[in-house]
Amino acid sequence: MKIRVILAMLICKALRLASRILHRGGTAMPGRVALKLCPGLLGVLAENVKVVAITGTNGKTTSARMVEAAFADEGKNYFANRSGANLISGITTEFAMNSTLTGRCRREYAVIECDEAAAVRVFGQLKPRVIVVTNLFRDQLDRYGEVTHTLENIRTAVSAVPDAVLCLNADCSLTSSLALELPNRVVYFGIDKGAAPSHKATELSDASHCIRCKAEYEYDYISYGHLGGFRCPNCGYARHAADFAVTDIVEQGANGSTVVMSMRGKKRIVSVNLPAMYNIYNAAGAAAAIVEMGLGTDAAVKALSGFKCGFGRMEQFDLGGGTKIMLVKNPAGCNQVVEFLQNIKEKFVLVVCLNDRGADGTDISWIWDVDFEELTALSGRLQRVIVSGDRAADMRIRIKYAGIDDAAIETQTDYAKLVEWIAGQELPVYIMPTYTAMLELREAVIRHCGGSEFWE
Repeated sequence: MKIRVILAMLICKALRLASRILHRGGTAMPGRVALKLCPGLLGVLAENVKVVAITGTNGKTTSARMVEAAFADEGKNYFANRSGANLISGITTEFAMNSTLTGRCRREYAVIECDEAAAVRVFGQLKPRVIVVTNLFRDQLDRYGEVTHTLENIRTAVSAVPDAVLCLNADCSLTSSLALELPNRVVYFGIDKGAAPSHKATELSDASHCIRCKAEYEYDYISYGHLGGFRCPNCGYARHAADFAVTDIVEQGANGSTVVMSMRGKKRIVSVNLPAMYNIYNAAGAAAAIVEMGLGTDAAVKALSGFKCGFGRMEQFDLGGGTKIMLVKNPAGCNQVVEFLQNIKEKFVLVVCLNDRGADGTDISWIWDVDFEELTALSGRLQRVIVSGDRAADMRIRIKYAGIDDAAIETQTDYAKLVEWIAGQELPVYIMPTYTAMLELREAVIRHCGGSEFWE
């Protein structure tokens, strides 16, 4: 075993170095090869490392970055898979890069973002001390299947680590249901009724009926999608009181929010360094993880106000009149970005980039579940919509059917030309790309104006 570990580590490190020299990233492939040579390598590398793992549909990368900021602020000896390589191969690569050739990790802590489908293979080897489940929404049906299938994957993954503390979204009926059958100690986070906006019930599409008895939920309030104060009138399954609860939203702006967060009953004013409601949820989940990892509430408050966003997640670039990239991948997340755009007071340009590759999900029918019709309310502010990506034609049709004048829609699939055009604009530009489109467009942006590679 020892010889196989050393051989796997040598090859993994060599492949990573070669990939970086060639500017290929090398986030997943080295780990994939290493696991072929030594299938149990991740478990060996993770031994004696204090791991916090973040999974769920939306918010994994941002939540992980928030938690990471606390470890950095506190001077902890840690590492993170900040590149977003969240399958077992990418996670193994990051552990290998932070370990000796004999398989001893040089770091005390690890902050690991984990794909919800990969958790079954990962958690048993990582043995996290804390697991955050952000939320569960319909996403990439061709890959994940129905949302209940994803739920069962996570349930199976967590069952391998009964000693881990579970930080669950109290407002997500699917996520919260993990506490019903697992022995783990559970900590809840969420947004209380007094702080949540009042959204319409027609948004409920992913979890409208009770996970236990199939009766239709009743809601005291809805923050977005199916998140909110749910309760089943038949069996009594209902939202659990949140241990880390946003009790008031003092201010929301284009660059962030100020909220009142009750952390185990102690209220603190917290600045969230990113806009939109879903990032308030990310902040609450991250705060729970930070405290449960032993860093304390002061560390949580400080981290949330000063962290750097993950690549493509409300990421800002000094390009043209200001450019912001906002990753989208499913109806719930995309609707939140559309809602964010409604709060923009100035004139702006919107770019929507749609790909249908494996990492994006090959089924693009989800774009018809997004409330793009809300863009029509931005008359006078939304100056132009540019569609791009492999499925630009489909995106153009969707935007046209949403009610945007076809004369205001432009197609540009050449990213280099698109970036040149953006650079010449005086207006701010907001870009909504799917995952592979985001990577390609971001690369074109940093070639033009500079910035960090996605793995940095």
